[in-house]
Amino acid sequence: QVQLVESGGGLVQAGGSLRLSCAASGRTSSIYRMAWFRQAPGKEREFVASIWLTEGIANYADYVKGRFTISRDNAKRTVYLQMNSLKPEDTAVYYCATKPGAGLGYDSWGQGTQVTVSS
Repeated sequence: QVQLVESGGGLVQAGGSLRLSCAASGRTSSIYRMAWFRQAPGKEREFVASIWLTEGIANYADYVKGRFTISRDNAKRTVYLQMNSLKPEDTAVYYCATKPGAGLGYDSWGQGTQVTVSS
């Protein structure tokens, strides 16, 4: 079992920046890939970005590409999401998740951290 704790959310003005962190503990050797998702009020959870822990290869949803950057520190078992040029539509609860292997689903989730972008 993997436990995830997110931090770094808050209130920021449009155009500002925030950096989210996700610290993993427990069976971290089983983690293949880590990702950020978000859920805005009244909307379904959506993918934001993911990163392969070994190769460090990242991919992004189109609506954050060029503004958000996902990175990892394997020694600290922590993944980060640097969010720049924030927009009001980025307002959501941001969740960290892990998957244990290719072709498998995300099976461990954090409790989420609120990001609010004011216009």
